[in-house]
Amino acid sequence: MKSFFVTGTDTGVGKTVFTCALAHLLSSSGIDVGVMKPFATGISRKGLFQSEDAELLVKHSQASDPQNLVNPYFFPIPVSPYMAAKKLGKTIDIDMVLSSFEKLQSLHDIVLVEGIGGIMTPILRDYFVADLIKDLNLDAILVSGTKIGSVNHTLLTLDLCKKYGIRTAGLVINSVDLNGYDVDDLESDLIALSGINIICKIPHISDIETASKSLQQYDFLSVLAKL
Repeated sequence: MKSFFVTGTDTGVGKTVFTCALAHLLSSSGIDVGVMKPFATGISRKGLFQSEDAELLVKHSQASDPQNLVNPYFFPIPVSPYMAAKKLGKTIDIDMVLSSFEKLQSLHDIVLVEGIGGIMTPILRDYFVADLIKDLNLDAILVSGTKIGSVNHTLLTLDLCKKYGIRTAGLVINSVDLNGYDVDDLESDLIALSGINIICKIPHISDIETASKSLQQYDFLSVLAKL
């Protein structure tokens, strides 16, 4: 199976929930799935991983890879990797991130790579999440929320993917805002305006197991094989 990069229209749209749910579904189906969160920022925590997102990815994929492969860079302040590295006096080595991905890909049937923030979140001064997707040579699965403004954010992200030469395999609509768009209305608009393939819609939920069951309703293994 091919590997994918899960990116989002913004932060807080449910990239981690979707990636964990997909990893859980793949693992439960007997597929050896690896996970990667190349960059994470936020509050430092105790546990197997400093990043809660990375630990959730490993938990639900049942992978056992070390932190230096799954999450090469964690910065304990909630800002972009570029700003975090600048504030903390750290240096980011993109080649090391790429080699970590290659290692994971050699160990697993499929690797799900989760990005940070949106596609133009800066990693270096002149290097963004879009550049990372391009360098990893992966197709992107785009997660969109339902808050007002999601049409604009989604169309801008899709346009940037085209400019970077990134193939968008499909769109996931995650109902994160009950006061925002109706999911079916949003789906209709996005298909009409972009022609994007909507690969699944996730209802407003609070746990990853329920999200995984939602993916099963779409026969997501067959969907994934066609992307």
